[in-house]
Amino acid sequence: MNTTARTLDDMIAVVREAIERVAPDVDAQAIPLAAEYRQEAELDSMDFLALLAAIEDRTGVAVPELDYPDVMTIEALARYLVDRDSA
Repeated sequence: MNTTARTLDDMIAVVREAIERVAPDVDAQAIPLAAEYRQEAELDSMDFLALLAAIEDRTGVAVPELDYPDVMTIEALARYLVDRDSA
């Protein structure tokens, strides 16, 4: 178990930061937590993969392709990361 488990707010910040890294012209703070961030930020499939790679680099948590449908909103992705981070 990870003794430095991060909070949902921590992971939301990580996701927003990664979105802005992949799409620097996007204000990720303006994307609602429950909105589909790929659509809101106009991320194509390569941008999405770059986003997940940036998040994995930052958190050590990989999102397998099978779980992509479960991480389509900022909140869902952040919760996914919290769940995997504390496992």
